[in-house]
Amino acid sequence: MVISLSTAGALLLPVLQVCAQGYTNVSEVPYYGQSPPVYPTPEGTGGANPAWRSAYTRARSLVTQMTLEERVNVTRGHTGLCVGNSGNVSRLGVPALCFSDAPDGIRGQEFVSAFPAQITVGSTFDRGLMYQYGKALGQEYRGKGINVALLPVGSPLGRLARGGRAWEGFGADPYLSGAGMGAVVDGVQGQGVIGQAKHWLLYEQEYRRLPGSEGESISSNVDDRTLHELYAFPFMDALHAGVASVMCSYNRANNSYASQNSKLLNGVLKTELGFQGFVTSDWTAQQAGVASANAGLDLTMPDGGYWGDNLTEAVRNGSVSETRVNDMVTRILAAWFHLNQDQGYPEVGVYNYNVQHPIIDVQDDHASLIREIGAAGTVLVKNVNGTLPLKAPRFLNIYGYDAKLPDSPWTTPSRYGGGYDVNFDWHTFNGTLVTGGGSGSNTPPYIISPFQALQDRVIRDRGTLRWDFDSVNPTIYANAEACLVFINAYASESFDRTTLTDTFSDQLVQNVATNCSNTIVVIHSAGIRVVDAWIDHPNVTAVVYALLPGQESGNAIADVLYGDVSPSGRLPFTVAKNESDYGELLNSTVSSGPFPQSNFTEGLYIDYRHFDLYNITPRFEFGYGLSYSTFSYSNLTVSAISGVNMTEYPPATTVVTQGGQPALWEVLFNITVTITNTGSVAAAEVPQLYIGIPTAPERQMRGFDRVHILCEGHATVTFPLTRRDLSVWDVVAQKWKLQGGSYPLWVGASSRDVKVTGSLKVAS
Repeated sequence: MVISLSTAGALLLPVLQVCAQGYTNVSEVPYYGQSPPVYPTPEGTGGANPAWRSAYTRARSLVTQMTLEERVNVTRGHTGLCVGNSGNVSRLGVPALCFSDAPDGIRGQEFVSAFPAQITVGSTFDRGLMYQYGKALGQEYRGKGINVALLPVGSPLGRLARGGRAWEGFGADPYLSGAGMGAVVDGVQGQGVIGQAKHWLLYEQEYRRLPGSEGESISSNVDDRTLHELYAFPFMDALHAGVASVMCSYNRANNSYASQNSKLLNGVLKTELGFQGFVTSDWTAQQAGVASANAGLDLTMPDGGYWGDNLTEAVRNGSVSETRVNDMVTRILAAWFHLNQDQGYPEVGVYNYNVQHPIIDVQDDHASLIREIGAAGTVLVKNVNGTLPLKAPRFLNIYGYDAKLPDSPWTTPSRYGGGYDVNFDWHTFNGTLVTGGGSGSNTPPYIISPFQALQDRVIRDRGTLRWDFDSVNPTIYANAEACLVFINAYASESFDRTTLTDTFSDQLVQNVATNCSNTIVVIHSAGIRVVDAWIDHPNVTAVVYALLPGQESGNAIADVLYGDVSPSGRLPFTVAKNESDYGELLNSTVSSGPFPQSNFTEGLYIDYRHFDLYNITPRFEFGYGLSYSTFSYSNLTVSAISGVNMTEYPPATTVVTQGGQPALWEVLFNITVTITNTGSVAAAEVPQLYIGIPTAPERQMRGFDRVHILCEGHATVTFPLTRRDLSVWDVVAQKWKLQGGSYPLWVGASSRDVKVTGSLKVAS
């Protein structure tokens, strides 16, 4: 039987999902809206990893020498030089650990780099660049003596089109996000810096993320299967890569605060996924003392929270066991030992901007990597008749507030561009957008604006420029070969976006295009930006999503516009024709009352899965992006790996490695395809693999690569498929299940641009 769903029939979706999982109504779904208790907290052991086990042995030796007060002191935040500072035990040589953000560069410091945001790194679809990004960040964090880097970000995943912090993640797909998280953890921790994956879990909106006068935080209510297959999925990669710390989110999850949610911390993270490191609260996210301790929180931030003397008293009166406190401290110290931070780690070199201090320059040559990632993450979505690349034009018009340097970005020195102002208007701020707002923002040592970089090119070509950064209806100079319009879309922590477009920018583009037959639009955006107000204008000949490229913004976009780099970036989200096409995935929940609820009734169907389910044609689909060359795909082959276990469930074993049952990470199949460059320029292509898994969304990403191919050359790309890639979460068995049957395969240049197809067979 084929069931056709329309947008009007959206309420049927939860029922269909429930039935597919073996239940007859929503009330039977395990802990939907009601998080079950899971106690006690599993004690860390180091598991099967010899390095972790050695670290635990050393940590336990120290813990046994500490008084109760000293142990409690380690578990609480203290005021200090860093964003967060743990307690020290000086007589035993245990230092205060320095915690700092942001995911795209050290915030609030001098002589540090402003890297592209994770959303731009995700748009490269390049694991190598993801790793290099993490490595460079790790080098800078270590150089400043920061012990714990508050990165990478896997939540928000990007459920909501208008979510305020989605730009901090890699994109709205769990496989893409997981690849980014794993690669960045490898890079950061390879430099001896503790990575802190965040925010665990279901943190998808800013609206009512914290309790206040209106009542409690929003509760993200999600079924068990969706929790595992969508939202926990990326964190599994970070854990498998060995991440040594995890940060809790602000929200409630199934009506239990994330910092005291025993199911998420004790059950999923520390039992199912074998986490050996320590769990930190987000800053001021701890909402109870005894409850959070017993639920699996190990360290509270920023200053004391509900612990300190209160935790000491709780141990003495039996509310919290001394064993639990010992485990908290052991986990923290084990991570410190595991990353060898006891062996000559640099002293903390973080300083307040208004106090004279020694200069510690950690930038190295990271600007070249920033420029490379910025160009690789630039997404060309329209290019009429080869408008781009520019061919050494000698007369350009440049328009738009985003083309120039911001006027006054240092009014809040620790947060470039401003703090958490919901009324912040980037047009008034009047400058190019290189990062988003809030704690995820970075601190550029300089910024190459688009105007500066393009002016340098025109000067080199002995040309002429005309510009107007402020007017909505600027003067058009008829002799110009092209009119470049720079606009942006801002987003920040603390509030969600109210629109995916803006009237001023749309009018600017329309007014320029009315009078200029070769109008090129560049958008720096913190996520989705709808463009249907002008995308089909015949004089809009090229459109580029440049996202959030960091300090080398102008050079990166000039590299692409002039053809030094052929664009290969791909959209890490879906751009709709109309905002209403996102349906319930457009806005944050608007709920009144003391206990606001956000029901994730769409289940697994976010972003491109939503558009596929409802047969909605997007403006630009997930994974979409153009090139200056052309490519053909051929020779799709499927190779089953001999000798691997393909039983329905993973072999029974106690989880002793981070990331889940070891069998989940075994490769079962290799999918290969040949890509040929049929164009006239050497360029990179991004082939993507999508799979149809029984009883799951029709098409899910399960592979990607970015390959550089010379003209008329070809490359063979291999997509390894693990047991996890092909499994679904069985809510009854509480295990990952490999179903028998045929799995259709699609390989192409986006989630909808399919080039070759095939299938694989799993024996029943």
